[in-house]
Amino acid sequence: MSTESKKPSLYERLGGIYAIAAVVDTFIDRIMVDPTLNANPLVDEAHHRVSKAGFKYLVTEMVGQVTGGPQRYTGRSMLESHSHLNISAAEWEVFAAHFKAVLDQYNVPAAEQQELFAIVGSTRPDIVVERPVAKAS
Repeated sequence: MSTESKKPSLYERLGGIYAIAAVVDTFIDRIMVDPTLNANPLVDEAHHRVSKAGFKYLVTEMVGQVTGGPQRYTGRSMLESHSHLNISAAEWEVFAAHFKAVLDQYNVPAAEQQELFAIVGSTRPDIVVERPVAKAS
């Protein structure tokens, strides 16, 4: 019999769905009103079209699932829900800075933050519209 104990899932290490929901609640409140993100008229319109409560629910559901919890995400894919928003790399960086600030606010340990950023980072290709770099003449 192995004496090694199984490492708890990221979901468990984050404190389960109630802790995840608290972080998501604060995070969504921040990004929904960010002037840099809302300077993109497509993002601004989306932020005013969707219910904040419903958005928080879906994000909480998604984070629960991708961190190893029992939740099952029922929303649209990241590509389907973001491809029409024309989100730039700079806007992604603002989004990521808010995420980091909220994780710090809730004292999420560095190792768990790294895992979360890896998960979130994996969605970047489906969310960010990469623009070609202009060549100097």
